[in-house]
Amino acid sequence: MSQTMPPSVSKSQPTRIKQNDVISSVADALQYISYYHSPDFIRAMAAAYEREQSPAAKDAIKQILVNSRMCAEGHRPICQDTGIVTVFVKVGMSVQWEDATLSLADMINEGVRRAYNHVDNKLRASIVSDPAFDRKNTKDNTPAVIHMEVVPGHELAIALAAKGGGSENKASLAMLNPSDSIVELILETLPHMGAGWCPPGMLGIGIGGTAEKAMVLAKESLFEPIDIHEIRERGPQNKLEALRLELLDKVNALGIGAQGLGGLTTVLDVKIKDYPTHAASLPIAIIPNCAATRHVHFTLDGSGPAKLDPPDLSIWPKLTFTASPDSTRVDLDKLTAAEVAAWKPGQRLLLNGKMLTGRDAAHKRLSQLIEAGKPLPEGLDFTNRVIYYVGPVDPVKGEAVGPAGPTTATRMDKFTDLMLGKTGLIAMVGKAERGPEAVDVIRKHKRAYLMAVGGAAYLVSKAIRSSRVVAFADLGMEAIYEFDVKDMPVTVAVDSSGESVHETGPAQWKKRIGGIAVHVEA
Repeated sequence: MSQTMPPSVSKSQPTRIKQNDVISSVADALQYISYYHSPDFIRAMAAAYEREQSPAAKDAIKQILVNSRMCAEGHRPICQDTGIVTVFVKVGMSVQWEDATLSLADMINEGVRRAYNHVDNKLRASIVSDPAFDRKNTKDNTPAVIHMEVVPGHELAIALAAKGGGSENKASLAMLNPSDSIVELILETLPHMGAGWCPPGMLGIGIGGTAEKAMVLAKESLFEPIDIHEIRERGPQNKLEALRLELLDKVNALGIGAQGLGGLTTVLDVKIKDYPTHAASLPIAIIPNCAATRHVHFTLDGSGPAKLDPPDLSIWPKLTFTASPDSTRVDLDKLTAAEVAAWKPGQRLLLNGKMLTGRDAAHKRLSQLIEAGKPLPEGLDFTNRVIYYVGPVDPVKGEAVGPAGPTTATRMDKFTDLMLGKTGLIAMVGKAERGPEAVDVIRKHKRAYLMAVGGAAYLVSKAIRSSRVVAFADLGMEAIYEFDVKDMPVTVAVDSSGESVHETGPAQWKKRIGGIAVHVEA
């Protein structure tokens, strides 16, 4: 997605760019991508919806598309995880600064600060300083991760993205031998990534350079538009395009599907950037991009701040989300362990009543209290309760809560035995699969894990009628809240017997799609 600029100024003299033009352009761009998917993504996702044959995956894609249009219309975040800001900057050698008192990095970070604290659309601050120890939230989502390059020219070109933690955590780097197969590596890696990266999305692949260069290449590739359909129609024109098509088909043949539920589309596109490397090396970086794909590009030429035109709402398919007629309504205020034990894998539920929330930081504090034999905070009782793994966006304009989609459940796996065994908790709600150890614990305690669709945060928030902080208020978005919900749609992902739809679904769809032989390079 790129911007429309005012009429260009003359290039007979060096370009003089104002500090505030950078700051305001960055702030406006981050607000813009918080609620607008790019048109290429919407078209690709709509096409995936039309061809999807898996009912569960089709329902998940529909929720993502409906959520996307709601956000475009309501100017609220597509996902509750409004990301870590990543910026690629190309500074023209002839650029001069008219009134700068800040470094370029500080200008960009001031833009981030303003965007994330915007009064009408406050975005979630997710960045913590002192990452190895205290992990204190910086409160304004700064600093951004900034890559700068000085190039010939008279302009300042900025590409920025807001990258969610769920997909970023699935990034990987392999230092292959030159004779090893790139395709084989990627097909072996994808199933182990699980669904925490929120498919369908894109794969960014960096080939060559050094370890750190490959990772930067993979990240930068994700800024490119989805165009794999064009390559398929005209045919590949070089080896990298042929490799992209091969990987797209073979990854989708794995049957992982939307949200890991099994289906025809796991990736919408595969992007590759390469760079010369040492004769002894073959670095391969893999970075997935989630269904909340958010990036924008703009250029400053001295004529003023960037102007970003909103996409045409007719691009979005005319879909509405209504709960499946076979959904079972659940009264959370009267829920029992026996009722939870009777739920079946894949069963669709509509949750009603009060649930607690909690994610990484809250679980760590709870575990420390329990293991030390100390009481839980006053008013906090998990007996016969359901916990939702979420870190919501702050509310605006009378909302009960801002966008509040699920976070990746596997990060809470190590706390699951303690929570189910010592607190009275009987069910959990999160995003994607649970790991094998957590599934065993769920089976042991005869409890259940429910999944909500990642990438549908604004849609989910409409089911939340009220919200209050119950404990650990100092943790901000990671505090424990109590939500009162009405008809919140979830699916039984792991039942009390330990059966997981994230195991059975992809296995079924891999068989239905049919295996594609993996070509191992000689």
